[in-house]
Amino acid sequence: MKYRTIGTDPAHRREVSVLALGAMLFGSRTDEKTSYALLDRFVEAGGTFIDTSDNYAFWEDGGQGGQSEELLGRWRRSRGVGDEIVIATKLGARPLAPGTSYVDNPEGLSAKVIRESAERSRERLGVEKLDLLYAHIDDPAVPQRETVEGFAGLVAEGTVGLLGVSNQAVWRVERARAIAAAAGLPGYQVLQYQHSYLRPRTDVPSDLFPDGSLGAVDPQLLSYLRAEPRLTLVAYSPLLKGAYVRPERLPHDYDHPGTPPRLAALHEVAEETGASVNQVVLAWQLGSDVPTVPLAGASSLAQLEENLTAVDLELTADQRSRLDAAN
Repeated sequence: MKYRTIGTDPAHRREVSVLALGAMLFGSRTDEKTSYALLDRFVEAGGTFIDTSDNYAFWEDGGQGGQSEELLGRWRRSRGVGDEIVIATKLGARPLAPGTSYVDNPEGLSAKVIRESAERSRERLGVEKLDLLYAHIDDPAVPQRETVEGFAGLVAEGTVGLLGVSNQAVWRVERARAIAAAAGLPGYQVLQYQHSYLRPRTDVPSDLFPDGSLGAVDPQLLSYLRAEPRLTLVAYSPLLKGAYVRPERLPHDYDHPGTPPRLAALHEVAEETGASVNQVVLAWQLGSDVPTVPLAGASSLAQLEENLTAVDLELTADQRSRLDAAN
């Protein structure tokens, strides 16, 4: 395994594995025995960065989520896991009532919600301090200063370490960080967005993003990250939920003229390296000039082993150039 540092404040920055394990379906679709086996193997291989959320996975049973955090808490206790493992969680997108969702009834990002939701997450995970806490989705109904101060208050109390943000417009992220900086408060240092080798159309409306996606990496976000090199990108769904090996799973927003040439370049490099296309995608992200941690889930040990092997795959400068240039 290889490692990188996230965060800049000496009091809170953490060294984490360059590959993060997504625990979204642990405790729901992925049963406890399988989840434990995946977690054990990830840690055995040197993995130290695990990702979850307080709303995972509400859609599996029509509830409000919490299954993933609860399973991670049981696993931590059963294995005697301490602060050597960094567990990141999120708040803001938990449905306020069973049968609803983050689109029509999210908990939001008020100071009250931030405090109460963080406390619930700490209890479920069985930790005194949340290593990394994200604002999962935006909440335009709450003044950003309230949200910024709500998160900062938890850091000041010592119940949260690093702060992160996901699925928000870049200008909103920058505004929140500017508010924090002006007040001398901790701000977002880790940005979690959907990112893979294939590029989606970001103008396709959805229930959460009626003007087009704000949750995917686009040129504006990349330029922002290059201008702010102390930030870290955590790239969720890097393998597009298996679509690289099962094309029928490819979301409709990837159906555009730029996809075939990038797939061709990807398969060409995979053949040259003897690696799988999934491993090439992860290696491409790991070697990015933007500090990137791929966040990959797994539902079997075979999938996890494939992902872990990608950490040691080194692409040549020529291979990276061809992958980058394909359009």
